[in-house]
Amino acid sequence: MTRATHTLTLDQGALELAVDRHGEQGHPFLLLHGGGGPATVAPFAALLAEQRPARVFSPVHPGFDGTTRPDWLTDVPTLARIYADLLDTLDLRDVAVVGNSIGGWIAAELAVLGSDRITSVTLVNAVGIAVPGHPVAGTFSLTPVELSRLSFHDPSKFRFDPSALSTEQRAVMAGNRAALQVYSGPHTMADPTLTDRLAKITHPTLVAWGESDKVVDADYGRAYAEAVPGAEFRLLAATGHLPQTETPDQLLPLVWDFADAHATHRPQR
Repeated sequence: MTRATHTLTLDQGALELAVDRHGEQGHPFLLLHGGGGPATVAPFAALLAEQRPARVFSPVHPGFDGTTRPDWLTDVPTLARIYADLLDTLDLRDVAVVGNSIGGWIAAELAVLGSDRITSVTLVNAVGIAVPGHPVAGTFSLTPVELSRLSFHDPSKFRFDPSALSTEQRAVMAGNRAALQVYSGPHTMADPTLTDRLAKITHPTLVAWGESDKVVDADYGRAYAEAVPGAEFRLLAATGHLPQTETPDQLLPLVWDFADAHATHRPQR
């Protein structure tokens, strides 16, 4: 993995954006992490680049992993515009966008923008919409251990020991949580306007969902798919909120096959 910093300029101001990269050639992927930070997608990014002809770009949402978040950056739609600008800056085309949790919300907002650099979008246990009777779990009131119980099909395989964290790790976790709280907005991980705006999406879209997710349940995922014209919905067995961590063997071929099927230029295998 290599990490590079790119200077982007938006109407609101300049931004230094850290981007992790795995793989040197092949189909470009924009992989957007969730509230747990870049570490929640890094192993999957490495696996994708290793097992498929893929270049995986994973931006660090400003404020996560010890990075700086400018005061004007406070919402997911602005993050989406930042990543549209990143695709322009890197001159990437035929991009497959994949996002998990709040990263899925960002991916959905990016798809709404309609960039012609994107050829497919995969939303993995995404948040961002309001579904009556299926609320997003109130993660900010939970301890990391409690959140882990909601996030995994088998939490025993992903035990979390806060006492084992270093001072630096605790600081990064606190920064991640603070940034997530800002981006989640006043409606707690949802934008009441998003469901209607999803109808604007024209990119091929796959909604992949862990059947055992207790942060956002499978019916929430089905509602997401129903709101996007022509979207496919796939349920992942024995999987919770983080398929890329818990069952990458299921998620990777699903993500790759969908991206490959909609690629304009297929890479050499």
